[in-house]
Amino acid sequence: MNKVVHFEIPADNEDRAQAFYEQVFGWKIFKPPIPGWDYRLASTTETNAEGKATTPGAINGAISKRSAAGDAPVLVINVPSVEEALTQVQTGGGTVVMQPRPVGEIGIFAKFKDTEGNVLGLWQDLKQS
Repeated sequence: MNKVVHFEIPADNEDRAQAFYEQVFGWKIFKPPIPGWDYRLASTTETNAEGKATTPGAINGAISKRSAAGDAPVLVINVPSVEEALTQVQTGGGTVVMQPRPVGEIGIFAKFKDTEGNVLGLWQDLKQS
């Protein structure tokens, strides 16, 4: 079973959003050193050395610059292969809204729209050498 492992919250003002979530929920938010990605990671629970949540059932996420009016939070599903998952999405009646792109050397990310018009993300871990 593929698990929800991440969320993204769009923001018009990332500093304001960061202050809100840190103050209201006590999240730890920071900018990661990943080239080409201008967003802030949000730790909502304890993590291991790789930054993955260690509390069963808990996930971490990010705050990102809103790219279009009406952007909504996105849940991200971990899959063994983003390419294969996108093929399955299309076979099932969904559409690709963001082609796969690398995130540094840690993973591959893409977005799709399901049959109900919801946009979700796909994440594929890359093996660390």
